[in-house]
Amino acid sequence: MKGKVFAVIAIVLVIGVCVVGALNFENYDEFFYAKVDNSKKKALSTNEDMNYEYTLECYNEKGKKRELKFKTFEELEEGTYLSLEVRVSGVHKYEEVEYGDLPEKVQENIK
Repeated sequence: MKGKVFAVIAIVLVIGVCVVGALNFENYDEFFYAKVDNSKKKALSTNEDMNYEYTLECYNEKGKKRELKFKTFEELEEGTYLSLEVRVSGVHKYEEVEYGDLPEKVQENIK
């Protein structure tokens, strides 16, 4: 009986480790680009680390549109262009970029 319980616990642990590993795998799905629109910002009151949540229209280098949500600890400057690294689990990180550094298809969609 103890052997069966141990086997079930071991299987559950292995599956859990695999799921966590897959979600945190360092291979990024793609990069998306966005222009900060503070009217799409929501203040968060329950999270001490992250104070704002943005929901922005973003575009990949091929011009494919996707709405992405991500959280920040500070309010972003209106009109700033962002490059967002997107993993399977969502936006991993973002950084400010210049308009001229955006892919051509993105520039066509973001003014």
